[in-house]
Formats: sequence, structure tokens, C-alpha cells
Amino acid sequence: MIAYFMLVHRYPNQFKRLFKSIYHEKNHYVIHIDKRAGKSIFDEISLFLSNYNNTSLLESKEAIWGGYSLVDAQLRGIEKLVTSGSAWDYFINLSGQDFPLKNQAFIMEYLSAFDCCEFIKVVNQNLVRPETMHRIKDYVQEINGELVVSTVSNRPFLKGVTPYIGNQWMILSKSFCEFITYSPELRVFKDFYRNTLISDESFFQTVLMNTTFKSRIIYDDKREIDWVESSDIKLRPRDFLTGDSEMLINSKNLFARKFDENTDSGILSILENSMKLSAVSAL
Repeated sequence: MIAYFMLVHRYPNQFKRLFKSIYHEKNHYVIHIDKRAGKSIFDEISLFLSNYNNTSLLESKEAIWGGYSLVDAQLRGIEKLVTSGSAWDYFINLSGQDFPLKNQAFIMEYLSAFDCCEFIKVVNQNLVRPETMHRIKDYVQEINGELVVSTVSNRPFLKGVTPYIGNQWMILSKSFCEFITYSPELRVFKDFYRNTLISDESFFQTVLMNTTFKSRIIYDDKREIDWVESSDIKLRPRDFLTGDSEMLINSKNLFARKFDENTDSGILSILENSMKLSAVSAL
């Protein structure tokens, strides 16, 4: 069984399609709606989710790109799932603009073959991605909904800790989620990464590699993402289009990002039909 955590900030109709595509009565779902999304989106999604008993909403707070608030939302989501007492084996985080490439039966069977593994991209930040080291040297604050970065502090990293990095998307074992929720080892990491740039791409990786928790790491987050150069940041995931359908359907990954129904809703329909056909053929 799977525990899903979903970050949503716009496109309620697209979220509904995503939710239906990953829904299974044995799974559990926690959804965080960015506080900046507004009351109308919150009310629409809340009403939609009221039909599903195995689903709950996390308290809405601002989730700012590049800020620790994204880590905080995921930590709160993990805690809610862990302390709920629900039975599940793996935690999967998604954004409202992700979409599955395989149906739930396939994903559940695939993960059941692995015992307590972490599907996460993780590399030594200083050795492999030294160009990102400024993220932990700068001092970052979230003030009035904005990210404020100070480049003059050049603060030292945690003593005796090696920084690691990957990306925000992951599949985690329940054992690691329980460790994250209860272990006192987490405090020092929370205190430091609270003021770290784009901490959602490094917090969980650094915790995993520098604490007493031991697990088998599979260096793959099972996401299909096409990173392209962007004018405002170095790389950004491009929107998948109908022309990408064959590649996505044949992908070995479980999920893909990202999609925009206002740009091309046809690709979502193609993926929905593909999953329905694969479910029928499996019978």
C-alpha cells in the first residue's frame, strides 16, 4: 500500500484528473494546497476530496519555490501519514502537475518487490555539483511570501556532515518516514536547512546519508523529466505534449512531470487511456 503526499497550488481540474489516476481504496492520501492558491481553489478541491474517506488535507501554508517551506510541508505531510496509524509501505510525493505512467496495480506490485528501499537521486554535492554549494553558504529567509537571499554570510556547513543533493521527488520507505518523524537527529538538519536555498533538493538526501538510519538506496526517483535550459534558472522541466506520448507510455519510470492542461490536455487523456487498457489486459 502507498501513502501519497501531493503539493497543489493551481489547476484544480488537472489535480482531480491526477488524483483519480492514482486513487486506490487501499492507499492513503494527504494533500497540501498552497495558501496562496486562494479560497476558491481550496474549497473546490476540499469538496472534491470529501468523497474519499482515505484522504485528508494538510493545514495550508505558503509553499515558496526555493524556500524551506516546501520541506516543511513535506515533513508535516509525512508526520500526518506516520501518526495516522494507517497501514502503508511506501511514501510518494507528487506535485499537482505530475501524472502517473503506470496504473496503481502495477506501481503497487513493482514496489512490493523491494523491502525497505529509498528511491531517491543523491550525489555528493561538493564533488558532483560544486556549482550549487552557494545554496548552503548563502543565508535564506522567507519574508512576506518572498525569498530573501543574503550572499554575504558564507556560513559554514554542519560539522562532520557531508552535503548531498538530488531533486525534490522521491519514494521513501515507511521506516525512513518514521525515522524522519521521531528521531532527535533531525533537529540539527532542520535548524540549518531552514535558511538554505532550494533545500527541498538536498534536505532528505543529506539526512539519509548522514544519520544512523540505514537503508538500501536505489539511485532513481522513477520520474520521467525532461530538463531544459531556462532564462530565470539553469534548468526547468518542460511541459510534456501529445507528441511525447509514445515515449512516456514506453518509459520504465512510474511518473512524469510536468504537464499543463492549458497547454496540452490531450497528453493526459492519452495517458489515462493507456493505464485503463493496461489494467484491462492484466485481467
